[in-house]
Amino acid sequence: MNKEKKIDCLFLITKSSGSTYQKLSITYSAIEPPTWALLLAQSMRAAGNEVKILDSNAEDLSKEEILERVLNFSPRLICIVVYGQNVNAGTTNMSGATYISNFLKDKNIKIPISFIGSHVQALPIETLSKEKSIDFLFTNEGVYALRNVLKLEDFSLKKLEDIKGIAFRKADKIIINEPEKIVPNEKMDEDLPGYAWDLLPYKKNPLDLYRSPMWHAEYDFEKRSPYASLQTSLGCQFGCNFCMINIINRNDSKEVGVASDYSKMRFWSTNFIIKEFDKLISMGVKTIRIVDEMFLLNPKYYIPLCEQLSERNKDDSLRIWSYSRIDTVKRTEVLKLVRKAGIKWLALGIESGDKSVRLEVDKGKFEDVDVKKVIERVHESDINVMANYIYGLPGDTLETIEKTFKLSLELCTAGWNTYGAMALPGSLLYRDALKKGIKLPETYEGYSFHSYETLPLPTETLTAKEIITLRDDDFNKYHNHKPFLALIQKKFGKKAVENISEMIKIKLKRKIKGD
Repeated sequence: MNKEKKIDCLFLITKSSGSTYQKLSITYSAIEPPTWALLLAQSMRAAGNEVKILDSNAEDLSKEEILERVLNFSPRLICIVVYGQNVNAGTTNMSGATYISNFLKDKNIKIPISFIGSHVQALPIETLSKEKSIDFLFTNEGVYALRNVLKLEDFSLKKLEDIKGIAFRKADKIIINEPEKIVPNEKMDEDLPGYAWDLLPYKKNPLDLYRSPMWHAEYDFEKRSPYASLQTSLGCQFGCNFCMINIINRNDSKEVGVASDYSKMRFWSTNFIIKEFDKLISMGVKTIRIVDEMFLLNPKYYIPLCEQLSERNKDDSLRIWSYSRIDTVKRTEVLKLVRKAGIKWLALGIESGDKSVRLEVDKGKFEDVDVKKVIERVHESDINVMANYIYGLPGDTLETIEKTFKLSLELCTAGWNTYGAMALPGSLLYRDALKKGIKLPETYEGYSFHSYETLPLPTETLTAKEIITLRDDDFNKYHNHKPFLALIQKKFGKKAVENISEMIKIKLKRKIKGD
């Protein structure tokens, strides 16, 4: 048997869903394709490197099976990718990532282990101090830094000292090298040239190991797979206090990075994105997530893309969802184009029913927006809404949270998500919590919205326990709300209602509530 070509880098995706979503992880939570690993893998291949992706999450591999695969691949470098599609995922995924890196080191593998992801970008010194199994990490998106690392003949400290955009230990000291640049807008198509879809595992058909959120599939298990996610842009031009998305754009060497300092958006060309959609459609993938934080923001970019998607969706078979700000979806003609393109769900960050609370976190006043009218207009365009709310933002009281829940009932959207406000590493809320001495989660799982260990921020008038209790109670109230269930039955059928009823029977246990 001919020996396979030497692998330069193995991108390893680990599993944290059990601790993150509890029993919801078995059936109901999504299994997301590793978007950033796919982009990095394709970028490294374009630079002449031999790479593989080991998605132990999608394949549900044990630690022993991961070890066997790693040894079989025998890469020069392991890169554990701890990005995720949700704002907190980079931190919560550290749970599974560090568990596996510790296991591999305990087995005395001689392959260097690197980490890349939002948590390590936000807290490089703390991460390296705490996690001894990490040999070095990348301090921003890592595209150019990883290319330069893979040019090295070996990964000795002497060699690593010359690489921008990484951090590592030297004796008892942690070294953060000069920052490396991020991919500039004009080089996006060239230096991040697509997704390495062919490196992902599958059973019978491409991407069939991945599954969408239940609501994206109209609460129908059969529509969840195959499933893909991709980005048309990176970053966000806003700087909400609770968000850490922009940490990917980091360009400094501070001990604690704050995402809002790096607000910036970069875009691939329309032709580039359309080629990726065409690949997915040719593979039989119709259920697709656009991961961008602000997809419907700049008409210069999204209108040409939606026009071309419309040509590919004449049979209305595409099932796409994307994020947007509620103040960017006011025009009926835009909504009609969006729907024609196959975007059947918009995830809208309403966050709070109180304008003063939104102002506190730099969300925006929405002074020129009537939320109810906007949602009505979206519904009239035959687009479903996943409405996102946050309980426990600075300035929140029992009265403002009750106001938010009342608004959510009035809007009566087909999707409803509410989270307790978290001091996510990389966010302004995290830095503020450190300054104020507010108790933060002791585990990575504690930053998960659905975990047993979850620990949201308190407000001046509400404890963390009170906030998570309100969230959990309102989750059940909303999903048992008769107008909501009537809407679901009308749009998606009786089976969808039954699936929702089964889902809400799974009660999340909370340490903070004494469970």
